[in-house]
Order: sequence, then structure tokens, then C-alpha cells
Amino acid sequence: MFSKLGLRCSSPLAAVIIALPLWPTAPADAQEVRFFRIGAAATAGSFFEIGGVLASAISKPADSLPCEEGGNCGVPGLVAVAEATQGSVENLRMVASERIESGIAQSDVASWAFAGTGVFADEGPLKKLRTIASLFPECLHVVVRAAGPIQTLADLKGRRISLGQTGSGTLADARIVLAASGLTERDLSSEYLRSGTAAADLADGSLDGFFLIGGVPIPAVRALAAIMPIGLLPISDDVLSKMQEKYGPYVRSVIPAETYPGVGVATSTVGFHALWIVSADASDDLIFAITKALWNKATQRLLDTHDPIGRDVRLEHALDGLTVPLHPGASRFYQEVGLPVDISGLPGKPD
Repeated sequence: MFSKLGLRCSSPLAAVIIALPLWPTAPADAQEVRFFRIGAAATAGSFFEIGGVLASAISKPADSLPCEEGGNCGVPGLVAVAEATQGSVENLRMVASERIESGIAQSDVASWAFAGTGVFADEGPLKKLRTIASLFPECLHVVVRAAGPIQTLADLKGRRISLGQTGSGTLADARIVLAASGLTERDLSSEYLRSGTAAADLADGSLDGFFLIGGVPIPAVRALAAIMPIGLLPISDDVLSKMQEKYGPYVRSVIPAETYPGVGVATSTVGFHALWIVSADASDDLIFAITKALWNKATQRLLDTHDPIGRDVRLEHALDGLTVPLHPGASRFYQEVGLPVDISGLPGKPD
């Protein structure tokens, strides 16, 4: 389940916003064409950045050159796209209801969905969710102006703060962080903005700070730090302990110093994993092929160009922090390459 260890958090494709048929088929004399969407949150976040890489890596249109000749090395006939969404919560609901083929989600939010707890308590367990891979570690960011009046979580009271977009994992966890800090949304002048909008509003002075979860460095935060001095609020041991006691096995994480321009000290925060989620009803052979395409050498070279987030996507970490069982197709691939997967679909022995 959740790792017991702390985490080290260290040209996306355009979103397709039209509805695509789930598995359209070409004429009998042509190669079958299959569309595969990846719900990837806001365009200024790390989900969308890596979602675009994944889409490119697993796609292989009928007219593409062979992999060994510099062409696509994905799944023959598959056309994948990264789609802008509201984030983890919406992605999981859309995958469970088969409105989208896959989505990226925070490990803690995925665990709530699978168990039917937290923000999913009213709808019950989404038991058809399955994992392709753990992609990269994530960190909670609470971004404010450097040397401003907000230096601790307690200072957020009465301030204009974006807690994340409705349907996002950021919003779900921002509420938990506030509760563990003795605050509620009513204690703040709360807003619910996309990451790019929140960064722009902080820059122009119409916002005092914002919460955002993502792989480090988050594109929106990196771009903001390049044009103005920013600060990152630490999550104290006391707040983390209350989160762990009341809301789940959260883990300590650290955003290294100099990750963002002008932020010269390491920031203690809360860590997660980004999981690539599909439905249990997806074809075993298809998910096996997608998993194999994800972990081939060509994909790794593509991911390496998106340093440092892409460099965190590694086969040896594909089973880190899983909170939803693996899809059988993915499990078959990991077993074939010798990774420790048991019959439950979770890495190693069940808890």
C-alpha cells in the first residue's frame, strides 16, 4: 500500500476536448484504429506534461515508420491523447464510469476511490479501478509571495487562497491540511482555480497564495518563480501527525532547495505518488501492450527530455506506492520482467 518511506520529489501534447468513440474500428482491409484517452488535469501541471509524453509513447498510427527506423514504438493502431481535466477525483470517476479510457491520479485519492471513503463515501467503492503503473513522486506545494505576511499555515487565515480546482486531488488534500492545521475553508477567502490561473493571480496581486500538488518541479510554479520571488510553506511535523492520525498514512516529503528560482532552502511537505489508472474491463492484451510500450527504451529516452519529472518515471519504481491493484495485463508484464507482484495485484506481500 503506501510506502513507509519519505518521498524525494525532485512540449506537452495539446489536449483533445472532443468526445472520441471508445474503440472505433477501421474498414476490414485496414489496420484497426483504437483511441485511448489519458485524463491529465490542468495544462500547467505535471500530470498534463507527463500525460502528453505517455500519449506519444504508446501511440503508433498505421502510417508510422517501424520503431527500429525511428518511427513510433507504441501499440500498433493505437492513437492516444492527453486530455485536460479537473484532476484526480474527476479522472477516477470518469475511468470508473468508462467515460475515459485512463487517467492519472494521486495515490491517496485513488485509495479513497477504491475503498469508497473520503470524497467518494457517498458513491461507494469504485472497485473496477486498476493500475498500469506508479509514474513519479509528487509533493504538496503551498505557494505564497517571498518575504510576505504568510510564513506559516496559520497565517493563511483571512487570506485569499486558491485550494485547487473542483474535482482535483489538490482540493481534497488542501481541505485535509487545513483541518489538521485547525482551519476550515470558511476561515479563508477561498477560491478554486486551475494552477495556471492561480499562478497568474498571485503574480498580479489578486491572490495571496495557492495549494498545488504535482511532480517537482511543477511547470506553473517554475514559471511563476521565474518572474517573481515566491515562498513555499512547510508542513510541520505536528500537522503531518494529525493528518496521519485522522486521514490516512501520509508520508513526509521534501522539495529540495533551488528546485525553484530563488527558493534557497529545502521545504518539508507531504508526499504522494502519481498512478496511471484504467478500468478492470480494459482488454488484458491491450494493457499488457501499453505497459510494455511505457517501459521500452524509446519511451525512456522521450521521458528523459522532460527532466527532472520524466527522469523519475522508471521501471524500478513502477510498483511504488500502489493503492489500487494492478490491471491483469500490467501485472503480467511486471511478472515477465521479474518484478515482485503477487496474486492480489499489489507489489510484494499483501499488508
